[in-house]
Amino acid sequence: MVVQCDLCPKACRIEPGQSGECRIRINLDGKLVAVTYGHPCAVHVDPVEKKPLFHFLPGSGILSIATVGCNLHCKNCQNWQISQENPENTPAHSLPPEELPGLARTYGCQSVAYTYTEPVVYYEYTLDGCVKVREAGLRNALVTAGYINRAPMEKLCRYVDAANIDLKFMSDTLYRDICGATLQPVLDTLVLAKSLGVLVEVTNLVIPTLNDSDDDIRALCHWIAANMGRETPLHFSRFHPDYRMRNLPPTPAATLDRAKEIACAEGLYHVYIGNILRPDGESTYCHECGRLLVERRGFEVLQNHIDVGACPDCGTEVYGTWS
Repeated sequence: MVVQCDLCPKACRIEPGQSGECRIRINLDGKLVAVTYGHPCAVHVDPVEKKPLFHFLPGSGILSIATVGCNLHCKNCQNWQISQENPENTPAHSLPPEELPGLARTYGCQSVAYTYTEPVVYYEYTLDGCVKVREAGLRNALVTAGYINRAPMEKLCRYVDAANIDLKFMSDTLYRDICGATLQPVLDTLVLAKSLGVLVEVTNLVIPTLNDSDDDIRALCHWIAANMGRETPLHFSRFHPDYRMRNLPPTPAATLDRAKEIACAEGLYHVYIGNILRPDGESTYCHECGRLLVERRGFEVLQNHIDVGACPDCGTEVYGTWS
């Protein structure tokens, strides 16, 4: 019996004993099973800034988990060894959802991140983990490409506090060619998550010759400002050659600096540069009075002057979860 997967826009029709494109959702006796449930291949404690989440509990540690699998096949994937691997080929831990809150507290973490690969494809584990973590009084964060259908995303967002969602290109053609996906579902997920009260930050990996022109960057920033609000944090991330895209050079620092200038000119309040140290590339400023609010270097918070979610000088509210 063929099983239809309705989790993401790929709508895989899966033959008995076979998996969908994500490699982990398998048709077992006519039932769709996510075979990595409760068995992450990666369990780490990270600084929350590594996600990157700059407006969510700055300076805190976050328990980070992932199973193998992804429903995208990005040629530049930095975690391809697990995102593009089959579950039977990767060592995994036994970590059921009910154990996540205790493990997070053991390591002094205020939150749990579903990250590294794609939490959408191990959806049931992500959802059950989020429920248990929220019940324990802790918080949840997603790091995702956002390639998911509306109904499952709506259900998941009830238990998600923050998300960093990739917006890789403003071109459907590039999404198809580089990622094996399409653009519109990602745009829909971004708007949906923000509308449901999730603290959303956006990451754009700036890849030389693909999405690094002024027009590309301006179009992305204009869309974010118009559809998500100017307060939405945007991270421009430096590309490094990896996986099946080793033919391109790393993103020049000057390109990232220019991207930030364009984003600010388009009216975005909080624009950051990642994967490379740049002057003020990671610090948060008040968009009204210009006061330095949070100074960061790498994944370290050096100063945090935000007072009850606002600028201490002018009282302007700063988008985020600060305590």
